[in-house]
Amino acid sequence: MKFQTIPIDGPLIIQPKVFTDSRGYFFESYSESIFTEQGIDAKFVQDNQSLSGKGTVRGLHFQSPPHAQGKLVRVISGSVLDVIVDIRRTSPTYGKVFSIILSADNKTMLWIPAGFAHGFSTLEEETIFQYKCTGYYNKEAEGGIRWNDPTLNINWGIDNPIVSEKDSTLPFFTEFVSPF
Repeated sequence: MKFQTIPIDGPLIIQPKVFTDSRGYFFESYSESIFTEQGIDAKFVQDNQSLSGKGTVRGLHFQSPPHAQGKLVRVISGSVLDVIVDIRRTSPTYGKVFSIILSADNKTMLWIPAGFAHGFSTLEEETIFQYKCTGYYNKEAEGGIRWNDPTLNINWGIDNPIVSEKDSTLPFFTEFVSPF
């Protein structure tokens, strides 16, 4: 596996070593020892999976402490524009946005430590997205930032997105008080 830093401290782009032959492909998506060697000392306790049609935006979500979650995310089918926002108040990159295309074809993964709001837009029909989480979901700890926040100015790469009512009423970044 190849681990690559981004301009924001903490998250990592992970490119697994993929073995292909006439039967298809095989790759290791997680190895505790390899991740620990790279500074990701995470205990994963919950896996989540979502299916979305093209043009869907999910996010920007997080879980507040003490129920904060780190996430290892990847796409099983289709493709997404994956987006994170640094919401760690003391971070020099507080409020900074990072995005990357994750797809079934490129098999790229993203490690997102606690302290980041996360969302994605689906670029293809029948996109299956997988989250490997370090904490259990807790309804009372859920939080978020409005997906179309003008301060963050995220280009989701789609026109007329399909967004849940809940995500459409999340606070804007300027109204947001970070729990991190």
